[in-house]
Amino acid sequence: MPCERKARFRHNTIAFWLSDEEKQIVEARIKVAGTEKGQYYRASILGQRVEIVAGKYRSDRLAIILERLLDRAEGGDAYADEETAAILRELLELLKR
Repeated sequence: MPCERKARFRHNTIAFWLSDEEKQIVEARIKVAGTEKGQYYRASILGQRVEIVAGKYRSDRLAIILERLLDRAEGGDAYADEETAAILRELLELLKR
């Protein structure tokens, strides 16, 4: 019999909805992995690389901040160097694409 919820090390529940097809795919992957469901879900979620996707507003704000930093770097700021300026230029180019 399972222990009481408050006595558990992991006492938080996360729930989400899957279609029947998605559920079959996930359960097949769990079988192939040879792990328990909870262990599989934790490893899948906690092992993911996080990518931040920003909308136009955030991209524009980021561009403004990067341009300010580049101005400081190119203007001879004591804390900036050429490598920092080069990185900032590259980031600004990526944002403009």
